[in-house]
Amino acid sequence: MDIMVGIIMGSKSDLPVMAEAAQALEELGVGYELTVVSAHRTPERMVDYAHSARNRGIKVIIAGAGGAAHLPGMVASMTSLPVIGVPIKSSNSIDGWDSILSILQMPGGIPVATVALNGAKNAGILAASMIGAFNEQIGRNMDAFKQNLKEKVIRSAEEIESKGWKNSLPK
Repeated sequence: MDIMVGIIMGSKSDLPVMAEAAQALEELGVGYELTVVSAHRTPERMVDYAHSARNRGIKVIIAGAGGAAHLPGMVASMTSLPVIGVPIKSSNSIDGWDSILSILQMPGGIPVATVALNGAKNAGILAASMIGAFNEQIGRNMDAFKQNLKEKVIRSAEEIESKGWKNSLPK
C-alpha cells in the first residue's frame, strides 16, 4: 500500500490521540506514515519533513499539536499539500482552547483544515476523503464507510421505535 498520508505530532505524548487517525486510515485502506516532529524542539526536522513530503508521495499531512500548537501552521507554511490540524488537549494546555485557536486562526494564504479538539479520527477520515476524490478505490472505501454510518443510524432508529426508548438505553 502506497503511503499517501503523513501523520505527525509534536510529542510522543500526543500518540494516544493521533493513533485514532492512523486507525481510521487503516480501516479506509489508506497508506500512511506516523512520526514525531516538534516545531519547537526539532525545527530542522519539521522543515525537512514539510519540504520532502510531496517527493515522498505524501498527498495530505495530518499534524497534531497541543499547547501553542505551531506544528500544523508551520508545516502548512512550507508545503502546498493540504494540512489537517488536530488540536490536542495536553498537560500544559488551557482546556485545549490555546491549541484550537493556534491552529484555527491562520493568516490568509496559509490555510489549515482544523478538526475538533482531540479529533484525530475525523482528521483521518477527512484525509481519506480528500484522497478519495481522486483515487477510485479510496473513493469506494469512503462510500462504503458512509453507507455503514447510515445503516447504523437506521438500525438504532428501528430499535428505539420497536422497543421504546426506555428499553433501548445502554445497561
